[in-house]
Amino acid sequence: MTAETIIAGDIRINARWLIPIEPEAAVLEHQAVIIQGSRIAAVVPMAEADCQYRTRETVDLPNHVVMPGLINVHGHAAMSLFRGLADDLPLMTWLNDHIWPAEGAFVSEQFIADGTQLAMAEMLRTGTTTFSDMYFFPEIAAQIARDTGMRAQISFPLLDFPTVWGSGPDDYLSKGEALITAWEGDDFIIPAIGPHAPYTVSDDPLKRAVSLSGRTGAPIQIHLHETAFEVQEAIEKHGQRPVARMADLGVLTPNTQCVHMTQIDDSDLDALQASGAHVVHCPESNLKLASGLCPAQQLLDAGVNVAVGTDGAASNNDLDMFGELRTAAMMAKVVADDASAVSAHRALRMATLNGARAIGRAHDLGSLTSGKLADIIAVDLSDPFLQPVYDPASHLVYSNHGRAVSHSWIHGVPQLQEGRLTRIDVADLMLRVQGWQERIQRHKAQ
Repeated sequence: MTAETIIAGDIRINARWLIPIEPEAAVLEHQAVIIQGSRIAAVVPMAEADCQYRTRETVDLPNHVVMPGLINVHGHAAMSLFRGLADDLPLMTWLNDHIWPAEGAFVSEQFIADGTQLAMAEMLRTGTTTFSDMYFFPEIAAQIARDTGMRAQISFPLLDFPTVWGSGPDDYLSKGEALITAWEGDDFIIPAIGPHAPYTVSDDPLKRAVSLSGRTGAPIQIHLHETAFEVQEAIEKHGQRPVARMADLGVLTPNTQCVHMTQIDDSDLDALQASGAHVVHCPESNLKLASGLCPAQQLLDAGVNVAVGTDGAASNNDLDMFGELRTAAMMAKVVADDASAVSAHRALRMATLNGARAIGRAHDLGSLTSGKLADIIAVDLSDPFLQPVYDPASHLVYSNHGRAVSHSWIHGVPQLQEGRLTRIDVADLMLRVQGWQERIQRHKAQ
């Protein structure tokens, strides 16, 4: 081959194994990923790359699986500063007696900045390259994520009652529309609308949220059918299940993400199918708060797109998506009474391409294919607890921990190299976190 036919690239990643997600259930060996700028130029066998490509940097990963970055479709990032504050409690006790009072005492712009950065450090370290956040001061979280170069869906909160960020629905929607306008068309930040839950948002604000979504294209993310109590209370108050009420109000659309969905009957399933809405499965939070079990395999069999989220670190208590995948796969088998439910490959797809579909970015994210954005991670399988390797996909879901992630790139830019964060000053962050811990601990002791 002549020099004129050699193609130039920026970064070449040589992978022992590669799981592209598309095609489904594929495990390729001895592959090279070529990055040009912010996008994947090619995924080809190493021998072919030797002949066709020349790059200014080569990263050799002889014991690693290379795959798309994980997409964490639900969380409350800054709540990382409340990790372990209140455990072993039912959801409403946890919220009413502990979390909401702590938020009232401590949530501020600086709390959001520091807590979001703490969450991003954990997520980057464990393989997440895109996350969804639903919390106060979303403009601060958006800027922190953008400054770090991490991709994020930022959902502004919408509730009937005042909080530290707004005085009520009018204020939330006004500020939220400004957030959508400010980040419109950004490659990294996806502004979204976050009505908290059917039991905290009345009909009129929900209708206005639907209208705003229709005008701007912003996704809607809502906690829905998290507990049996929520569903029963809604039937007593509104005469219908929350999903039915959301469908009547127009909340359920292909641009809507329904978080939790642990309580599903045939009518709920029919509504999800008819609307094209997505489900975000948060298994560890649901288990820890005894909220219920989402029937993931049943939803998938019905054609509903199911993505995965960790929820916040105050109710999980970590943001490791690989751990979440293991729990999701295990839980699905018990719920379906079928050991083949949510296979390893299906779990990996839920955390990548399904997540990209849920946030409206499947054309750009979620698989390692030519032309997509270069959001890529590498997982080192050389440690004894991951040996021997028969099936890398099985290892990633059933044997792995997020700390085995060694490298990541977002938009073609290194975020993690040999397990070290490149864009976050961890020592400085830990000093700030310690300051918050001391203040919150003193307040709790009073």
